[in-house]
Amino acid sequence: MGDENVWKDLFENWPPSLPPKGLVVTKGGENVPFVMFLLRPGIVLLQRDKPDTAGGRQVMLAYDQIAALKITEPTDLVRFQAFGFAPPPS
Repeated sequence: MGDENVWKDLFENWPPSLPPKGLVVTKGGENVPFVMFLLRPGIVLLQRDKPDTAGGRQVMLAYDQIAALKITEPTDLVRFQAFGFAPPPS
């Protein structure tokens, strides 16, 4: 599965128990904080709570441009099992 499909799958299957907010790091090194998102094929629309330095409140970002996703809400690791993460085998 390519990078694009991994991020697409993650956003499409965002668990309802986790607030839809965080920080996307682009492959260009930009940090994009978001408080909500919408999806369409190939692109995620990220909504900021504050405008960026150019005044932008929404960012349309191709999935293949995402390098990392940071979760900014304090949360237990067990909640990430809804994303498909699992503890290491014993």
